[in-house]
Amino acid sequence: MLPLEAEELLTWLATERGRSANTLAAYRRDLTGYAAWLAGRGTSILTVTPADLDRFVGERRASGAAPASVARQLAAIRMLHRFMATEGHRADDPTADIDGVKVPAGIPKPLSEEEVAALLAAPLGDAPIARRDRALLELLYATGARISEMSGLDLDDLDRPAGLVRLYGKGSKERIVPFGRLAATALDDWLDAGGRPRVAPERWARRGDSAAVFLNSRGGRLGRQVGWTIVKRHGRAAGIAAERLSPHVLRHSCATHLLDHGADLRIVQEMLGHASISTTQVYTKVSQERLWDVYRAAHPRARRAS
Repeated sequence: MLPLEAEELLTWLATERGRSANTLAAYRRDLTGYAAWLAGRGTSILTVTPADLDRFVGERRASGAAPASVARQLAAIRMLHRFMATEGHRADDPTADIDGVKVPAGIPKPLSEEEVAALLAAPLGDAPIARRDRALLELLYATGARISEMSGLDLDDLDRPAGLVRLYGKGSKERIVPFGRLAATALDDWLDAGGRPRVAPERWARRGDSAAVFLNSRGGRLGRQVGWTIVKRHGRAAGIAAERLSPHVLRHSCATHLLDHGADLRIVQEMLGHASISTTQVYTKVSQERLWDVYRAAHPRARRAS
């Protein structure tokens, strides 16, 4: 159970900062684990000391938790204690001098253009679900959207004649992203009489489902988890190992392929909805790595003697 001060923080993040339900759920998990650890040692968020926090981080590391997980939880804890100090729940911030957790910089592993083509060709047939899956995969790759953005996509967010889609990213930030001819064709097939209308129920179970672009097989709004399953299932059919593929990998692949073909970094940043250009710059490293791989394999003076 979360302390009242932590509940106040989550309410503030939702109402004042517009944090998404998924982000708030992650903060809740991290802070609940933190509060439980403190309670097990006879202290609380009101009395925890910097020494206690050092011990907490040390135990989390020793437990084998991934550095990214520890860093994320520590970020939530810092936010909580800064909030408590600002609101007057505590006179001090015990996290002020706690060292951060270094997370190794990971370079995304995009699919090749041939693998993407195989994935997008995997949904077979003309049944409504096959049409939906083709449209979902094409639009994910065409726009670099997150699966949560596709799940939340409404019919009013589409400008089909102009080939534009309005996406709502983290913090409900809005951006307009173009999509090309192949994605438009797949989307038209899904929204035409033989697709979405055949899945739509006579009576909608939940408010807002009737506006959704993508529906599940029961006629409700397509959830994030079902979106993951769709990508994984067609990835297997395309011969792509499960551990190499997720909806986010399609996002990585879209960004990398755009840069490979000369897209401006700032345009890719805008398209993906990155708040910082440094996030987008990760993809330039991917392209450089791929360039070196091709160079080493193809250039006669780059090959090592066997």
